[in-house]
Amino acid sequence: MAEQQIRFTDGAGYERMMGIWSRLAGEVFLDWLSPRPGLVWADIGCGNGAFTELLVERCAPAKIHGFDPSPEQLAYARQRHTAGLATFIQGDAMALPLADASVDAATMALVIFFVPEPARGVAEMARVVRPGGTVSAYAWDLLGGGFPWEPVHAELRALGRPAPLAPQAEASRIENLQRLWEEAGLRSVETRAISVERVFPSFEDFWATAQLSATLRLVLPTLDPATTKDIRERVRARTRAEGGALVLTARANAVKGVVPS
Repeated sequence: MAEQQIRFTDGAGYERMMGIWSRLAGEVFLDWLSPRPGLVWADIGCGNGAFTELLVERCAPAKIHGFDPSPEQLAYARQRHTAGLATFIQGDAMALPLADASVDAATMALVIFFVPEPARGVAEMARVVRPGGTVSAYAWDLLGGGFPWEPVHAELRALGRPAPLAPQAEASRIENLQRLWEEAGLRSVETRAISVERVFPSFEDFWATAQLSATLRLVLPTLDPATTKDIRERVRARTRAEGGALVLTARANAVKGVVPS
């Protein structure tokens, strides 16, 4: 099963492969949330701390509780964090070790499609947020072609060797995010799409970075060299080059709602 195979254990590799993307989308996301300063946050699925650091830089938080199941990712998050505002704890998104109504805001950055039961994950965020506080998330539009490595995935699908997506990919659809938030009893639910561009200095840099993807690593190494070379050239033809650099676009869906009083 995909959920048994997709693992993130290399914090530095994840930063190059996805942390930069997370920051690009996260900046737009936080502008949209427009939170007031001084909040206590829960960052669910904090991974290597990429989004946690964005909260520190842009939102003037009082405190951040970061939770993730990967000890390796948490170790990277701890060593990169210097502001002394965040604590990083190994934990389950469906059973957060936080008291009811104990934080001002809870968020999931590129995580909800990895939660085995997304509805339980949203319910947990709603449980730990105080009345009037915000529950939010953004997720790559996996089924709508918004994933950053979609050019490679598309060629693998055409070959009949698709790489797995996150186990709960359906949760990333914007209408499903809306439904999950409403069914959790949250109020003033809003959604939006986020499009971002990342510039790679060359196609070779893009291709090397794509190899760090946990999903692509499950398929690409199993192909013979000739097939790999053919896919590489097909992907090159799909992507947009500007002056030698490669410009890639990705799209995420975002949602926010308020815990009722």
